[in-house]
Amino acid sequence: MHSKIEETAEKRATLLVGVTFLALALYVTYESTKKLILQEPLAESLIGILLAIVSLIVMPVLAWQKRKVAAQIHSWALAADALETLACSYFSFTLLVGLGLNAWLGWWWADPLAALAIVIFLAREGWEAMQEGWEG
Repeated sequence: MHSKIEETAEKRATLLVGVTFLALALYVTYESTKKLILQEPLAESLIGILLAIVSLIVMPVLAWQKRKVAAQIHSWALAADALETLACSYFSFTLLVGLGLNAWLGWWWADPLAALAIVIFLAREGWEAMQEGWEG
């Protein structure tokens, strides 16, 4: 069982993860919208594609392990961190799709559009984490 100090620290950490998710959602919305409006072309990047592939393999495994440990030690903060790690794998997938469509078909708009799709996930998870952190 958690002590009151541990519980308070867990709630603060969960709240912080929620705030980070929401901040990231705002940043991605701003950057993606700007790129779409200004029609900024995306540079082809073989290194970016390779890193996205590696991340797609590593991040879900890492998220699953964090979630498993979080359940064992009853840590809300680690569970929220596992969710953030999973979000990184979604970003990697989005990056891979955007970079791939740009390199393959020349679709400069694919990356910012795909990034906007993940904003919904970020905002929802961020809000839920903040609510968990506020409860008490």
